[in-house]
Parts: sequence; structure tokens; C-alpha cells
Amino acid sequence: MVRKIKTVLLLVLLPVILVLISLMIGSSQNIGFWELFHYIALETGNPKDISSEGSLPTILWQVRLPRIILTFLVGASLASSGGVLQAVFRNPIVDPFTLGISSGSAFGAALAMLFPIMAVNVSAFIFGVIAVVITYLVSYAGSKTSIVSMVLSGMIVSGVFTAFLTVLQYLSDPYKLQAIVQWTMGNLHTASWQKVHTAFFPVMIGLVMIIILRWKLNLLALGDHEAMAVGINPGLLKLILMTAATMITASCVAAAGVISLFGLIVPHISRMIFGPNNSITVWANISIGGAFLLLIDDVSRTVMPFEIPIGVFTMIIGAPVFIYLMRRNAINWNS
Repeated sequence: MVRKIKTVLLLVLLPVILVLISLMIGSSQNIGFWELFHYIALETGNPKDISSEGSLPTILWQVRLPRIILTFLVGASLASSGGVLQAVFRNPIVDPFTLGISSGSAFGAALAMLFPIMAVNVSAFIFGVIAVVITYLVSYAGSKTSIVSMVLSGMIVSGVFTAFLTVLQYLSDPYKLQAIVQWTMGNLHTASWQKVHTAFFPVMIGLVMIIILRWKLNLLALGDHEAMAVGINPGLLKLILMTAATMITASCVAAAGVISLFGLIVPHISRMIFGPNNSITVWANISIGGAFLLLIDDVSRTVMPFEIPIGVFTMIIGAPVFIYLMRRNAINWNS
């Protein structure tokens, strides 16, 4: 009971504390806790009084807050997607990038940016699904598909869509080329309430699907035959979970660009801390993923006078943390 309380407190307090810290710090102006509490009280009490408080309330509620919410959504989604895919394929090196979802969604979003025929998020989702389908078809042999062939096929498909993305960059004019290049490195400095609203519903639908089915991930980890023995249809369950993972990944790519390997690192951190039970790690991926990306974003926008793309900091900060935890916990990659 005490352990459950500590787990809940950790998963709830960690994001709340980081959200408050993120609101207090920034490249424009830092504020104290009591000053932040003052502005929160004004916002919840009488928002009209904020108009006489200068430009800081605008920075807080129109610039920092939408960025914080979008960052948390993206981090939680990528971590959850990676955790689901690793459980579905029973492979610790699988993530949305290795299966081609990120690259396909990136190509679709860039295509919509260059040729605005459809919405960016719709195009990202469509090509993310196409990438997954191609990966599955390429790896399918006989009556089944192996995990190794699935991962290798995903890497090939990812490379092909990355090449297509390069072609789009070559065909773009200088202004669109700059936007696409910055976006492919992870782009959160253009966060707005509009992007939050666009990404919120598909992300929440996907996360709710994963949360509802989280206990069934443990059955998939036992194998297809064991899952069928307890009345679970593994094929249908995998399809639903992969659809949810693709939907939230595509929405995140459309909103924030490509943040490589984040969905690989965070699920391992969650399992190192809370163990292999997916009923807990699904919640941990949401909390730790959102909080970790929020922490990285805080560093990327405050450590230097200019902002460094968050995709760069994801690897600079995330890789050493992951290596340290891997060495400390001696991960058995064959399990």
C-alpha cells in the first residue's frame, strides 16, 4: 500500500512540479513562485485584472503554457507509443522510428507543408499508416512475420521515407526549406494554442485506448498462443494498439516535428524504475515521458541565448541518462 502511494505521488507530483518550474523560467524573464501564484490567482479569479499587470501574463498564458502543454503531450505520446510497440513486438529496440512511423509521418507532414492539399496532421497520419503497412508487408513471409524481419523492414522503410523527405527539401524554395529543416530537428518554439487543440483529441483518443488495454499488453508479452489460451485475439489486439500508436505518433510529428529515439529511451527508464508490469508502466510512460521532454525543452530554451532544437537535446541529455541506467540495472536485452 505504501509503495502504491509513493508510485502515485511520484507519477503525479513530478509532472506538476516541472510544469510550475517551466512556467517560472524562460529566455524572456524568470519569475518567482509567489509571483506565479499571484498570476494564477488573478487568472482563476478575475482575468480582467491581468490587463494591468504588464506583458508577463501574456508570456505566461499565451506563450509558455501552450508550449508546456504541447511538450508534455508529445513526450507522453512518444513514450507511450514506444512502450506499446515494444510490448506488441516483444522487442526492446522497437520504437516509432525503427518501424518507419516517424519517417513516414515526417514525409507526409513535409509534403502537406510543401503542397497544401490536405491538413498537415491528416497527411502525417496517412503516411504513418502507409509506412507501417509497408513494413508489415515487406516482413511478412509465409503465414507469419518475425520480429527481426519486422525491425529490419522498418529500418529500410524509414530510410526510404527519409530519402523522399530529402527530395522534398531539394525541391523546396529557400523559405519552405528552412522551415522543413528546422521542423525535422524537433520544433517546439512555434507552439500555440491552435497546435495544442489540433493534437489534443487524436492524442487523447490514442492514449485512452492504450490505457484501457494496458493489462492486455502483459498477455501479449507471454506470446500469441498464451494470449489465445485466455480468450484474447492477439491479431486484433495488436492491430488496435498499433493503430493507436500510429495515430498519436503522427499527431506528435505533425505538431512538433521529428524527435528521434525518445520513444525508445523512456519506456526502458519506466521499466527500470517500476518493473515490467505494463499496467503500471503505461502510466509511467505518460508521466515520465511528458516530464522528461518538458525538462529537456526547459534546458533547450534557457541554457543559451538562442534556442537549440529539442531533437538535438533529446539525444545529448537522454542518451547519457539511458546509458547510466542501463549499466546500473544491467538490462538483459534477450529477455
